[in-house]
Amino acid sequence: MTDSIRPLPPPPMPDPNLSSPSPSSSVSSISAVTNHISAVDGEKSLSRPKKLRKLSPDSTTPPPPPSFFLLPRPLSAPGELDSAIRHLRAADPHLAAVIDELEPLSLNQFQHPFLTLARSIIHQQLAPKAAVPTYERFLKLCEAHGGVSPSAVLALSSDHLRQIGISARKSSYLHDLARKFHTGVLSDAAIVSLDDRSLLALLTMVEGIGTWSAHMFMIFSLHRPDVLPVGDATVRRGVQVLYGLAETPRPSQMEQLCERWRPYRSVGSWYMWRLSQAKAAVSPSVVGLIAATPHQPLMMDSFQVDR
Repeated sequence: MTDSIRPLPPPPMPDPNLSSPSPSSSVSSISAVTNHISAVDGEKSLSRPKKLRKLSPDSTTPPPPPSFFLLPRPLSAPGELDSAIRHLRAADPHLAAVIDELEPLSLNQFQHPFLTLARSIIHQQLAPKAAVPTYERFLKLCEAHGGVSPSAVLALSSDHLRQIGISARKSSYLHDLARKFHTGVLSDAAIVSLDDRSLLALLTMVEGIGTWSAHMFMIFSLHRPDVLPVGDATVRRGVQVLYGLAETPRPSQMEQLCERWRPYRSVGSWYMWRLSQAKAAVSPSVVGLIAATPHQPLMMDSFQVDR
C-alpha cells in the first residue's frame, strides 16, 4: 500500500507585533558581526569552526522551492462576483436577506494606480460638483507635459495647481505621491502584485493617503475581494443594523463580527454601505427592508477623506 500524499502546511504568517529592524540597525548589526569575526580570527587560542563540505555540481539534492504569494482573483474576474454572492448567502443568513433586496454590486473600470490615486487626492473633501471640474482642469494642465504621470505632476508648481483650484496641502500630497512613483518607492506593477497587508503599509506612506483611503482604493479600484474597512462609520452602522446591535460596533469588534464573510469581506462591506442608506433602520429580516431604496453605484468620490 502506498502512503497517502499529505499537503504541505502553509508557511507561518509574520507576527504583526514584531517590528522589522530598520536598515540602519541592520547595517550596524552586520558591522558588529564583522568586527567580532575579525577579533576572533586574531585569537590563536580559539578553535576555528570546521569547514562545511561543498556539494558537488552534479549533486542530486534539489534546491529549496522559491516562496511566493498568490493573489486572490479580483472581483472583476469572470464569475468571481457570483462566487462571492453564493458564499455570503451560505455563510450569513442575515446578509442573505439583504442581498435578496438589492441589485448586484457594480464595479468601476480599472485605471492605472497613479492616475486613480491622484484623482482620489483631488476629490478629497470636495462635493462632486466642485471635484469633477477641478479634476478635469488637472488633466488639461498635465496634457502640456504628456499626460498625467509622476514627471508631469512634479513639473507643476504649487502655484500652477492652486490656479486650477487645488489647495496648497493637496498640492503637497500630489507632489509626494509623484516623488514616490518617480523614485520607485511606488509603482503600478508593485501595487497590483502586493498582498493586501503589504500594499496597505506602502500606500499609507504617501502623505494624504490614510488607511481608509487605501481601503477604498483597494476595493473600488483594484477590486480586491477581502478588504474590510473597519474604520468606516457607514459600514459599522450597517453591521449594527444587520445584527440588531444596541450600539455601533467599534473597529476592534468588526473583525470578529465579519469573520464569516471571508474571503469576500469587500462585497459584504459594500452591502453594509447600501444597508446604511436605507431610510428606516429596521431589522434586516423584514421582507422588503430596502426594496424602495433606489440603487446608486458607489464610487470613491462618495466618501470623505480620512485624514
